Amino acid sequence: MKPFFHIGRYAMLLIRVFSKPEKVGVYWRQIVHEINSIGISSLPIIAIISVFMGGIITIQAAFGFSSPWVPLYAVGFTTRESILLEFSPTIVCLILAGKVGSNIASEIGAMRITEQIDALEIMGINSAGYLIFPKIAAAVLIFPFLIALSMFLGIFGGYIMGVSAGACTGYEYIFGIQAFFDPNKLYYSFTKVIVFAFLITSVSSYFGYYTQGGALEVGKSSTSAVVYSSILILLFGLILTNIFLNH
Repeated sequence: MKPFFHIGRYAMLLIRVFSKPEKVGVYWRQIVHEINSIGISSLPIIAIISVFMGGIITIQAAFGFSSPWVPLYAVGFTTRESILLEFSPTIVCLILAGKVGSNIASEIGAMRITEQIDALEIMGINSAGYLIFPKIAAAVLIFPFLIALSMFLGIFGGYIMGVSAGACTGYEYIFGIQAFFDPNKLYYSFTKVIVFAFLITSVSSYFGYYTQGGALEVGKSSTSAVVYSSILILLFGLILTNIFLNH
């Protein structure tokens, strides 16, 4: 019965989070702050990982296509498909679950054990909405931009490293990333990103909000947030892949 207890409590928390706020202006300032905290601070790690992973995918694809029957532009095509469909929307979101999710859970958990959340409730403030809604809104707004940047840097990194390593020529790579492009795949990728952004922030906030005990429990809540966010990302990734691509 434990899973049903958590699902029910999570649903009840979301109802409180999305209840009508008393002062919209306060929420807007918080959203802008969270965009900077969640999104802008994540740019360096996303940029570094995307560039190197794009290069690795390109080089592996080039040396994997040893058959003379496989056209050389397949290297660029494979890199584009790998980055657009799975690496940027799923793997980068898993990395963000570790960085952003643990930060959110520890931040709210620390507020819980130091009784700051209780103080907000005493003042008549909807603590769930005030603390959690701006994080969810900020992530849903900024994650698509982060993932778009990851896609661009991944493909660009593949071009630089692939050409430098002699895995392919620039012309073949560029022809490959343009070949057989289906815009609907971008719709699929960014739908996943928005769902993952909601899951990471809401699940991490849930574990932080219901932290009990002391500093040790804050660490446990942070770990649980990352683990369950990652599991749900993979689960919903599978569900969305079946819905969008299995037809």
